[in-house]
Amino acid sequence: MHYVYVLRSLKDSGFYIGYSVNLRKRIQEHKEGFSFATSFRGPWRLIYYEAYLNQEDALGRERYLKSGSGRRFLKAQLRHYLAGRASHETAYEAAYDAASFTRPLV
Repeated sequence: MHYVYVLRSLKDSGFYIGYSVNLRKRIQEHKEGFSFATSFRGPWRLIYYEAYLNQEDALGRERYLKSGSGRRFLKAQLRHYLAGRASHETAYEAAYDAASFTRPLV
C-alpha cells in the first residue's frame, strides 16, 4: 500500500503532508524527530490519511494536497476536526493519541 498522510503539529498547529509505503514506521519517525522536515515542530498528531494501491496515484494525490486547491480541500474535509480541536490540544490528548497509534489503522 501507498499512503498519503497529514500531520498536525501540537506545537504550532501547522500541517505536514507526506507520502510513505510504511505509514506506521514513518509516523513514528516523525514523532521521534528523525525527519529533518518535521523535527523542530513536533510533537505531531496524525489527523488524516489515504491509502492507494498504485504509487503514482499516491504521489499525485500528495502533490495535489500540497497545492492551494488541495489545502482548501483539506480544510473543508477536516473542518469539524479543526473547529473542535484547535482550541483544546492538551498534553493528555497528545499522550492518548501516541498510545492509540498502536491499534490498527483500518
